[in-house]
Amino acid sequence: MKLATLRIDGGTRAAVLGNGSAVLLDASCVGDLIAAEGWRAGVDAVLGDHGGDADPDRLVPESEWALAPLIPRPGKIFCVGLNYAAHIDEMGHDRPDVPTLFAKFADALAGPRDDLMVHADAAGALDYEGELAVVIGETTYRVDEDEAARRIAGYAILDDFTQRDAQYATQQWLQGKTLQRTSAFGPWLATPDEFDAVTARVRTWIDGELRQDAPIADLVFPPAALVAYVSRFVQLNPGDVISTGTPAGVGHGMDPKTYLRDGQEIRVAIDGLGEQRNILRIR
Repeated sequence: MKLATLRIDGGTRAAVLGNGSAVLLDASCVGDLIAAEGWRAGVDAVLGDHGGDADPDRLVPESEWALAPLIPRPGKIFCVGLNYAAHIDEMGHDRPDVPTLFAKFADALAGPRDDLMVHADAAGALDYEGELAVVIGETTYRVDEDEAARRIAGYAILDDFTQRDAQYATQQWLQGKTLQRTSAFGPWLATPDEFDAVTARVRTWIDGELRQDAPIADLVFPPAALVAYVSRFVQLNPGDVISTGTPAGVGHGMDPKTYLRDGQEIRVAIDGLGEQRNILRIR
């Protein structure tokens, strides 16, 4: 099942994506959908009881909608730094004993096909970070890893778009990690039964040049471990997001450092989760 949030008729709607079309659901976005008790059964009913014909009034062709951020306004977005061994090495850090966490605000999110509009005075050291994102499906507080895995609604792609100069201006990273409308999120959420983190890879291309390519299985702290760790100190709610970290190959780790320029295309793909295509526009 591929769940997405669509821009349609001046608003947003949750939907199930098909080949060139979408089946509209009653919720305004994927976050609202998975917050409802029994949402999976509700989706099955709309789709026609496990594979039947959906209501034709809910079926809309691709020409009538665009992809919004998967969850436009998550209650919480946790990001993880330094979670692939090779990326830890390229950034010159020691291996962490616990996850390195920071926050991103909902206003930083963009659609997976949006142009990323950045003011020139904020564009000195822009960088990409293709990542696997985990979406919470149930209220989660102080659980172990086995239970944490059962609380995951699904997986998606998130580009932890970064201003490196702002990130490293202080010892706190927040100001470099939440630039307005630049962190593409989506295109869709795949439920755990349809995503294989053991074999999937995350890849990022800049203008067609492959920059990042790593197996998600190489995460130092895998998804369930991250959910369990965060749940030790804060309750996670349906629709909250944990972005699990980026692999080696970011522009800041190149020699010389190679930051994004106006007009470049950022493409991030994860096996089973589709791909993002965004153009950077500096104004």
